[in-house]
Amino acid sequence: MSESLLPLALLSLGFFCQWLAWRVQLPAILFLLLTGIVLGPVLGALEPDALLGDYLFPLVSLGVAVILFEGSLGLRWSELKGVGPAVANLVSIGAVISLLVLAAAAHYLAGLSWELSLLFGALTCVTGPTVVVPMLRSVRPNSRIANVLRWEGIIIDPIGALFAVLIFNWILLGVGRDTLGEALQAFGITTAVGTVFGLVGGVGLGYLLRRHWIPEYLQNYAALVAVLGVFAISNAVAHESGLLAVTLMGMYLGNRPELHMDDILDFKEHLSTLLISLLFILLAARLEWPSFQLALAGCTLLAVAMLIARPLSVFVSALGSSLSWRERALIAWIAPRGIVAAAVSALFALKLEAAELTGAEQLVPLTFMLIIGTVVIQSATARSIAQRLGVTEPSDNGVLIVGATPVARAIGKALLQQKIEVLIADDDWLAIRAARMDGLPTYFGNPVSEHADMHLDLTGIGNLLAASTRREINTLACVRFEPEFGRERIYRIRIFAPGEAPKQTISGTMKGRILFGPEITQRSIEERLGKGHKIRATKLSEAFGWKEYREKHGDQALLLFAIDDKGQLRLAAQDAELVPRPGWTTVVLSAGAPSNDAVKPADAGNGETAGQA
Repeated sequence: MSESLLPLALLSLGFFCQWLAWRVQLPAILFLLLTGIVLGPVLGALEPDALLGDYLFPLVSLGVAVILFEGSLGLRWSELKGVGPAVANLVSIGAVISLLVLAAAAHYLAGLSWELSLLFGALTCVTGPTVVVPMLRSVRPNSRIANVLRWEGIIIDPIGALFAVLIFNWILLGVGRDTLGEALQAFGITTAVGTVFGLVGGVGLGYLLRRHWIPEYLQNYAALVAVLGVFAISNAVAHESGLLAVTLMGMYLGNRPELHMDDILDFKEHLSTLLISLLFILLAARLEWPSFQLALAGCTLLAVAMLIARPLSVFVSALGSSLSWRERALIAWIAPRGIVAAAVSALFALKLEAAELTGAEQLVPLTFMLIIGTVVIQSATARSIAQRLGVTEPSDNGVLIVGATPVARAIGKALLQQKIEVLIADDDWLAIRAARMDGLPTYFGNPVSEHADMHLDLTGIGNLLAASTRREINTLACVRFEPEFGRERIYRIRIFAPGEAPKQTISGTMKGRILFGPEITQRSIEERLGKGHKIRATKLSEAFGWKEYREKHGDQALLLFAIDDKGQLRLAAQDAELVPRPGWTTVVLSAGAPSNDAVKPADAGNGETAGQA
């Protein structure tokens, strides 16, 4: 392949792997690693060392720095409430237990020397945010489990790297009691340097942003330069201290309430996705096929890591914590390895091979077998285990409705009747009181306030419907919840018809997807309700489908939403025509008396029930 086309091919393959992972709800690392293995060991079409030469690992290191900074930027101290001691134990006592158990297994089962076994334990005692976070989206455990695993995955990466540096220096100095003191001294210096540079970098960048010395359009650029600069300079002063530095830098900036970091975090998330896609493909392409004995040893180490090291680590770390045994069981099962284990093991293996240390060539294959094994097995089983343990969050099918207008309350009641979670938020007390009289769950207050950030319970909520008669609140709510729910799940009902009030209509993209059609406004829906129109639910069947429904009720029947055969809510957005299928339940605003037929399963006949709208 032409060298000019290779970058495009890698970017395209990375995108395809990420898209495929999204479609099948599995971590993208699985498909990225398989792609790299096919391109490298299988086909020999990609040789990263020949392609990038001496620049390969500096570029990999910079990519890992950005990934860790992005992950730590999203950490919030408030998430540690109730689980802080367990997280602290997992990244300290738990990490040491995992290191020692894996080291012993590598020595006795894989035949590595003790020094290489300890290094293997340090490299593989970590979990990875690049794998944990996508897995959490699929598994959807409760917030306590999710917070423990996310915090552990981000914090333990630099800790594992520091452990690896300690053991690596000990190996180079010559294993013994005399050299252990020197290695510990170097470890202390590395930790101190990473801490100082991380905090100085965070305070410095925060000061510049707070004083508005950097224009908004350059803030993402400045943050990227600052992160890479702190990482590189810290590493130059003390080897491998940069990972700790960028992690602490992100944690500091992410927990400063006076700083607006959302745009920077959004930029880093997109950049991290790109970097993860490229790095895993490149690192996997460097692998060589292991021998049968090495493959067998790798499988044995995988079993020890999943069935002994991790459960023992979690059991000891969770002693005295408020975590239930079910929560501990799921945490003990989920511990996939990620990019830091892959990158650091490849880097140290090269250095150890250059030092002519026997057995160093086995380090990378064993590490990658552990990465692939944990990702494949845990991705395939974690969701079902979480459901059996009863520690999953409810489906995110629910709707947060901003505004307690008559239209919002009518739609809210119709959703509740279909067993869809609803929460109505408004700071108008009379409107909220009316919603409560209708039996609707409510939040009294501004939904975009600081109080709402702390107290708005969004358990089971995954959609926003902006239905307030105040345009500014609708727009702010769309902007505020778009990162949380996703742009495709932000909806609004028009206040004005197109062209009706050009001087009052807010322009731009800070608005949600329009519901129900271009001419449908809150006023027109309210007028229909005032004329006696009812919101009715109808179960469609093969004999009475959506076409037959339209023929019976005419074009005046307004489709509000539908519940598909999997129980998923589908709102009737203007930009994507909703065509209900047999087996779906449609909820429509229409005139006329309701049918006397009972609601039936998806068979011959139809059924309609009128909502109390």
